[in-house]
Amino acid sequence: MVKRIGILTSGGDCPGLNAVVRAVVHRAVGGLGWEVVGIRNGTLGLLQDPPDVEILTQARFDGRLLREGGTFLGTTNKGDPFAFPMPDGTRKDRSEEITRAVRTLGLDAIIGIGGDGSQAILKKLADQGGWDLVAIPKTIDNDLGATEVAVGYDTAVEVAVEALDRLQPTAASHHRAMVLEVMGRDAGHIALAAGIAGGADVIVIPEIPYRLDEVARAVRKALDAKAFALIVVAEAVKTDTGEAVKTTLGHGAASYGGIGYWLGDRLAEATGADVRVTVLGHVQRGGSPSPRDRLMASVFGVHAVDLIAEGRTGRMVGWWHRQVIDVPIEEAIARYQCVDVDGPLVRTARALGISFGDRAE
Repeated sequence: MVKRIGILTSGGDCPGLNAVVRAVVHRAVGGLGWEVVGIRNGTLGLLQDPPDVEILTQARFDGRLLREGGTFLGTTNKGDPFAFPMPDGTRKDRSEEITRAVRTLGLDAIIGIGGDGSQAILKKLADQGGWDLVAIPKTIDNDLGATEVAVGYDTAVEVAVEALDRLQPTAASHHRAMVLEVMGRDAGHIALAAGIAGGADVIVIPEIPYRLDEVARAVRKALDAKAFALIVVAEAVKTDTGEAVKTTLGHGAASYGGIGYWLGDRLAEATGADVRVTVLGHVQRGGSPSPRDRLMASVFGVHAVDLIAEGRTGRMVGWWHRQVIDVPIEEAIARYQCVDVDGPLVRTARALGISFGDRAE
């Protein structure tokens, strides 16, 4: 009989994570009488001696955490336990330490909240160590194919739409072209959804090859019609020579960022317009989660606990056709979902006169 479960968040943070933990605690503690152990900083918490954890009670969730972004447990997207970076520069397999910590804590199962990379590592750890795992999808990129929505995506889109709402009046006042660069990793879901909802004139996403002259033509058309233009570009879009634009940070890691400035420079040169660029970056990961993210987080958390109660582990919770579902984790992480270039959102955007820079509209 299940008596004690652990929960951790892994990978990049996003709004809605605290709402997931809240749902798990209310269902497991209040509904089933279990004990829930919060594991701090993802798998890093299990590599501490003793493990870095806290017992989670319903009293911990007084209403404030439901509304807060980020994760009060902490998270990490570094330190793969199978190749953990050591102080001397070498890498060490510390995966067995994870399993020892799970046994030491007396956990009957773990709920892992993460994207495809985190879920792949957690699944490998669970298979090797023989402990039970249920996964909950969270990624602002919304690129997991086994679920229609992941925790964090809706809020990220909301933030991008709010940015467009704020950029539009200043663009109109100064007769400018405004370029907004948004996150999304290798997928264009955020750019597409925000561009439609925010009234963009041009949306540039990695799934649809663009031509710089067509983007410029669409910008000139918008400027001629209403004296301003809004352009949304996804961070993974490449230059016209096929190069990804990345920024290298102090610790040596490179991440997407800068395509907005690259595109803005080319558009200013090609159109003669006054162009300004805004890069949202991690602003999309912060702030209070949207109602839909809170709702999905709650549904996912409850269903994850119920799967453990039913003995159906090794699965990821998802949402499909207005129903909560669950699929094998290996199937979930294998089904990458980029933007469907023939799908309803792309068709809608084209019907609204939004250009993707791939052809004359």
